[in-house]
Amino acid sequence: MDDFISLKRAVEATQIPSGQVLMLPEGTVVTITQSLGGAYTVHASVGGLYRITSQDADALGLEVAQAPSIAEGPFSEELVWEALREVYDPEIPVNIVDLGLVYSLKEEPVEGSGDARKVTVEMTLTAPGCGMGPSLAAEARQRISALPGVAEADVHLVWDPPWGPDRISPAGRSKLGID
Repeated sequence: MDDFISLKRAVEATQIPSGQVLMLPEGTVVTITQSLGGAYTVHASVGGLYRITSQDADALGLEVAQAPSIAEGPFSEELVWEALREVYDPEIPVNIVDLGLVYSLKEEPVEGSGDARKVTVEMTLTAPGCGMGPSLAAEARQRISALPGVAEADVHLVWDPPWGPDRISPAGRSKLGID
């Protein structure tokens, strides 16, 4: 994607890889380098890569996508995995599940809440110094919290065991052209 876009309005953006949130001013020229999982990775004329959420697509001159409607119904662990497959590292075109960043997913009933569940996820990053960790964890937590039957969602960043490329799924390896 090599189209140059002038931002239609000032927009909040997350700098990659530091994770610092700042405002890109109206008129800043950007190029979309990745559009996956409802977020845009852009290269800005002010230097560097930034992540812009789908709620701010109008600043890029794009239509703001409506949030997908989540079916009402009981809790489903498969829905949690599907939600996590919509979270992407802004620098890598593979979701966090296929990258092997999700180490565990546990669910348990919430006492006194009927069938409501608490979901706990442990995940890591490809590099411990990546400033995007809190942002990726927050996005995962938000997506899980929106699911039917989820009363509470906790996402923890862990570093043990260290991540390695051997954790990438066959689908992720194919997407990255590995093997």
